[in-house]
Amino acid sequence: MSSIGTKCVQAGYTPGNGEPRQIPIVQSTTFKYDTSEHMGQLFDLEASGYFYTRLQNPTNDAVAAKICALEGGSAAMLTSSGQAANFFAVFNIAECGDHVVASQSIYGGTFNLLAHTLHKMGIELTFVSPDCTPEELDAAFRPNTKCVFGETVANPALTVLDIEKFAAAAHAHGVPLIVDNTFPTPVMCRPIEWGADIVTHSTTKYMDGHGAGVGGAIVDSGNFDWMAHAEKFPGLCTPDESYHGIVYAEKFGNAGAFITKATSQLMRDFGSIQSPQNAYLLNLGLESLHVRMPRHCANGQAMAEFLAAHPKVEAVNYPGLPGDAYHELAEKYLPNGSCGVVSFEVAGGREAAERFMAALRLCAIETHVADARTCCLHPASSTHRQMTDDELRAAGIGPAMVRLSCGLEDAADLIADVEQALARA
Repeated sequence: MSSIGTKCVQAGYTPGNGEPRQIPIVQSTTFKYDTSEHMGQLFDLEASGYFYTRLQNPTNDAVAAKICALEGGSAAMLTSSGQAANFFAVFNIAECGDHVVASQSIYGGTFNLLAHTLHKMGIELTFVSPDCTPEELDAAFRPNTKCVFGETVANPALTVLDIEKFAAAAHAHGVPLIVDNTFPTPVMCRPIEWGADIVTHSTTKYMDGHGAGVGGAIVDSGNFDWMAHAEKFPGLCTPDESYHGIVYAEKFGNAGAFITKATSQLMRDFGSIQSPQNAYLLNLGLESLHVRMPRHCANGQAMAEFLAAHPKVEAVNYPGLPGDAYHELAEKYLPNGSCGVVSFEVAGGREAAERFMAALRLCAIETHVADARTCCLHPASSTHRQMTDDELRAAGIGPAMVRLSCGLEDAADLIADVEQALARA
């Protein structure tokens, strides 16, 4: 099963004779066993199986296996949201007293998670420009650095991460690279093939694709050698006294240690499980992901080209545009397209952008992105309305910036709606 399209449709679940063709929704909190000894084997991680959905569920595991196959990983898990996935991915290897290096061009919610919430937990962050030189990136590391984090295509800045550059720096310092691949999805880019060790997703976005269910996923490449850097990762390479003294890296090897620890330890304690119902809905989205993504990208490209030529638009960010600062990296990592999200600056400032938003008819005003339906957001008057214009610019978000997520509608209809709204801006 080598084709990405075939994996989208078929990977993760193979029914037996007379079994359901579609992944069953196992809507149960718990599972029954005949003997305590059998259940004890499960708790000791000596046998595979299910005992409580807070840790694992058959529906979730089947969908996680599909995402794992799509990314080319060795193991995967679902979480309740993309935020939970990023938190688990970092906190699984970094703890109080540790340090993390991250690209500063990442989703605002993830920036807050890393810079503020993890800081309260004793984890220090150093943010670097995605455009930093290898020397500048190298200087950001400390002896207690445990991982590097970035987004393939950042939300909403649409910067493209130089995965090989960040992977080379991470590996030179004996730590893994974690890449959030939400916007391209594995249909457009597979970061593991470029050196990433762990991949995360907000499955809420293109993977679900229909605004139906919130969720997240973590995929481990199985390539990072934890025991080779055992002194950096005691949580994986020394006995876990909270789980019967298991040494995850020894018992499960590089292929299974990271996800097993995240499940047995973090999911056990934080309980950020994706509901089986949401996992089922996610799988329905995954079955058409390879068909939908090219359309999203084509609509995004058409919209970006239209906006770039419009006199009432001051600037457009879209890596598919030849003049974009990240076009060269996009040609390398995303040759078939990046995503359907375009950000642009309306001429005339905040008030003009607000008039543009009010005039939209087909494009819906939502905080969401990466949906089958086109959605639009003006951060200065919504998600970032507490900031002054100067504060917005300092955060890299102009007061007239609009984020437009092109859905699956006809591109001509989307452009017509944007055109009439710009005329009223």
